[in-house]
Amino acid sequence: MNFISLENVVFSYTDDENEKVEKNAVDGVSLDIKKGEFVALLGHNGCGKSTIAKHLNAMLLPDSGRVLIDGDNTSDEDKTYDIRKKVGLVLQNPDNQLVASIVEEDVAFGPENLGIPPQEIRERVDYALKAVGMYDYREHAPYKLSGGQKQRVAIAGILAMLPECIVLDEPTAMLDPNGRDEVLSTLLKLNKEKNITVVLITHYMDEAVLADRVVVMDSGKILTQGTPDKVFSQVELLKKHRLDVPQSTELANKMRGCGVKIDKMPLDTEACVKMLEEVLK
Repeated sequence: MNFISLENVVFSYTDDENEKVEKNAVDGVSLDIKKGEFVALLGHNGCGKSTIAKHLNAMLLPDSGRVLIDGDNTSDEDKTYDIRKKVGLVLQNPDNQLVASIVEEDVAFGPENLGIPPQEIRERVDYALKAVGMYDYREHAPYKLSGGQKQRVAIAGILAMLPECIVLDEPTAMLDPNGRDEVLSTLLKLNKEKNITVVLITHYMDEAVLADRVVVMDSGKILTQGTPDKVFSQVELLKKHRLDVPQSTELANKMRGCGVKIDKMPLDTEACVKMLEEVLK
């Protein structure tokens, strides 16, 4: 059974006069995500990917169609609490999600609001901070941390709620390369070791390459989806819709255009080096 199912979801925002704008931000999207899957949702600004993210924990509700989380309909108000326990949402700017002056107090904030007993809160906080590699910083002030560390604390705050799925809306957009690497390695670890379903909204191609499946959106619709290999081999389609491909894939595509026989498009530097070694033999 799919953990997340979007069935012909349509959604449009309202203007200042509370009237629906003509263009749908999400326009008939159907998408299934299995438990334990790592899915990257890719597309340029305004394509609808952030709107989809907010549908996955009932922050937004569809105008038509439906969103099911582990069988529960997000439009059913009686299920909202259960859905938000199962699906945690991490936003782009970690400063918007940090609420306390000490790291461990910030991570404890969610479980405290659920009325969890103090001893269990202590266990959850320790588990979450260790899972994201921030346990040694538990008594630090969040404002003294780097951007990558702050985002890992924000992820720990969600983890302490023991969700089955984490949805991240461009969590590395404001980070430097080191911060991005920290966050991505944390997500991969949680996905592979804890079997937590991850939905990563991004516009970085090298991040999408790490996922089990890539879903590309354009103008509120799904343009294409599949394994990173399958999606990024469609270079011309992606470029037609103003999307890039990983640099290694770009190089291989140009070499193909010059008549070089390349069986499999590389997605990262290591694969690119192997490809060049084969070609130059």
